[in-house]
Amino acid sequence: MNKYYQKEIDKRRTFGIISHPDAGKTTLTEKLLLFGGAIQQAGAVKARKAARHATSDWMAIEKQRGISVTSSVMKFNYRDFEINLLDTPGHQDFSEDTYRVLTAVDSALMVIDSAKGVETQTRKLMEVCRMRNTPIITFINKLDREGKSPLDILGEIEDKLQIECTPLSWPIGMGKRFRGVYNIFQRKLNLFQPGRQALAQQPIVINDLSDPALDELLHEQADELREDIELIEGASDPFDREQFLKGSQTPIFFGSAINNFGVREMLNAFVELAPHPGLRAAVPRDVSPYEKPFSGFAFKIQANMDPAHRDRIAFVRICSGKFNRGMKVMHHRIGKNVTFANATIFMAQDREHVEEAFPGDIIGIHNHGTIKIGDTFTEKEILKFSGIPNFASEHFRRVRLKNPLKAKHLRKGLIQLAEEGAIQVFRPVLGSDCILGAVGVLQFEVTMARLKAEYGVDAAYEPVDVGVARWIGCDNQKKLSEFEKENRANMAMDAEDCLSFLTTNEWQLEYCMKQWPNEWQLEYCMKQWPEINFFKTREAI
Repeated sequence: MNKYYQKEIDKRRTFGIISHPDAGKTTLTEKLLLFGGAIQQAGAVKARKAARHATSDWMAIEKQRGISVTSSVMKFNYRDFEINLLDTPGHQDFSEDTYRVLTAVDSALMVIDSAKGVETQTRKLMEVCRMRNTPIITFINKLDREGKSPLDILGEIEDKLQIECTPLSWPIGMGKRFRGVYNIFQRKLNLFQPGRQALAQQPIVINDLSDPALDELLHEQADELREDIELIEGASDPFDREQFLKGSQTPIFFGSAINNFGVREMLNAFVELAPHPGLRAAVPRDVSPYEKPFSGFAFKIQANMDPAHRDRIAFVRICSGKFNRGMKVMHHRIGKNVTFANATIFMAQDREHVEEAFPGDIIGIHNHGTIKIGDTFTEKEILKFSGIPNFASEHFRRVRLKNPLKAKHLRKGLIQLAEEGAIQVFRPVLGSDCILGAVGVLQFEVTMARLKAEYGVDAAYEPVDVGVARWIGCDNQKKLSEFEKENRANMAMDAEDCLSFLTTNEWQLEYCMKQWPNEWQLEYCMKQWPEINFFKTREAI
């Protein structure tokens, strides 16, 4: 391997930001972009009617509500590093998008509200990171407000998230008494000045906490800081990068994202501590980023990032080899060679063409309905990258079209939105209605808003007597036809014309499975024929 190629890989950092809603994740994303020079002015994420919005929140509904409903990919440079930052939705109704994004990152930045501590969604996301042993850096946010004591937050993280905490910075007071942050990692003091941005502020070097200059700067809070540092240095284990890379230890930083305070210190430590692209799990073998042949996988599909062109973009994480514009690769699911002619890199909704890219980079490939989430692309070897999750819908609604003349537009819009993986679309065999399935109920509202904004379709959703969906598989065509005929009122086709079975609840599903058992359901094997298979996801067929 040549040194240029190795250097390009080693300087890349690809990470996702995770948190419970309203912990300040999108605000922190903006400030990281600001320090990286990717934007000149951060958006006013809290003011819904403001002229500016968060760079990562580009959809109309995101700007109206001030929330993130889809993951955004942003690339920028900081110091000598190439950073791929993925801002994920915090709301649990959009968690399936976050889970898939976490399969494409090498590390994660966890944001915690100092007043609320560890919240429900943070715990769920942490479980996903733990499954992959993802290294995590933690940022305790909103120190300019009153909140829990730092020691209580550390105890909560260790108790609820089962990960060892090692503070690399420490706050001096909080709320009205918040004076700044002491950087344990670099032994520097950063003083907080309310109402002033911290972009150009230079830290004060304090090599020894017994320095009298500390008393002049902090007055009575100087002794509090000394006591706190002495306590945590005695009680917590020192930072161990090996434990961090295994996902068993998290370095802790404190600050206030809205004031740009403590962000630079965290970012400086992050680029030094976070891992560069590493081995990726695949079948039949793990893939090293330093391998010469190209490989990558699609972890996200996004429709209408450019509404004027009705485009669909597949987000592809490069795992090995070098991408060159115009290169030909094998799309393994469809068994065809495809050309990556106009790949792009992202700054949220903004894009630019890319001539070359390396492992760790996220590139966008124009998709005309042929690429699905989880698809693998390689130059030579047949590989399948593993760990891309699929979800069974938990909530269902019927779509009611307000203008019957827009039926064709409705179907086109639903099919394209279904490709993103957030909703599932079912067309019952009997009737002309469409039924939507989703993991979270807020997805229905988002879908209606996007249908109107992106496809000109005015529609609403209403309750429907469906609570369970299963995809049907059967090798015996005669038995399958018999099953379809007997259960015609429950049969539907999904967005890709795959046969599915809709019913009211799990009990009804169990009853049907008893009537039509398969060879894997041992409790029903007294029946003498292998029958219908019921799958939770289409991908399992």
